[in-house]
Amino acid sequence: MPKSAARPEETGAAAPVSKKSSRAVKALPAGKKVAKKNAVTSRNGGQVKPNRRSEETIANILAATEEVVLRSGADRISILDLCQVAGVSRGTFYRYFSSQDDLLDTFSRHKRDSFHSALTEVLGDITDPEARLNALIAYLDTYLEQSRARRLLVVAPDYALSFFRRIFHDSIVRFQDQLDIVFDEWDARLGAKLDRELICEMIIRYVLSELLVPEGGSRRLLPVRVKKLIVALTAGSSSRSRR
Repeated sequence: MPKSAARPEETGAAAPVSKKSSRAVKALPAGKKVAKKNAVTSRNGGQVKPNRRSEETIANILAATEEVVLRSGADRISILDLCQVAGVSRGTFYRYFSSQDDLLDTFSRHKRDSFHSALTEVLGDITDPEARLNALIAYLDTYLEQSRARRLLVVAPDYALSFFRRIFHDSIVRFQDQLDIVFDEWDARLGAKLDRELICEMIIRYVLSELLVPEGGSRRLLPVRVKKLIVALTAGSSSRSRR
């Protein structure tokens, strides 16, 4: 069975695992380069030196996991089917993942880290507050347009809801960090400190609600309204200060 196509930011090319890495190892946290680890502890207590092929194999298995889950759900993943999609043997699979639960846990972290890593890359070094906010809104719009999360809700609702709960509070913290300079400017205009956590929670809840109940062409409405609300508050504050 041919390998299924996967998005480039989430996978690497499939490659065989060298003899040097043939001992069983623990599944590595997704989103972290294998090469950054000095050594990986194997299940028998030894040390396995990580290599690029291990990293590529793990990425390939995780990409195949998305294809299999979106097709069959997450309750009963066929490891054989997964291995065929990933183009690896069962033995190779079990070098990195001890079970289906282990695989799904790593896959969840991988998807979470991929979402935030892509956002960080999009915002980059944008220092203009308005441009940075606009970049965030554009990123969310693209995510909702291209994301397969809605499909995941259909084929694996329990897993999808569990995943959303898992990343919810972490996303609030990360959004606050990404919008730090935006909030700083708004605070300076208003002469008061806004509830940053609440605003970020509103934006994230909007994304989740859009996945559940799509608004179609007006899906960017809530983030834009949040921005307009701040502008209105700022204008009102300036007007009062002139009296």
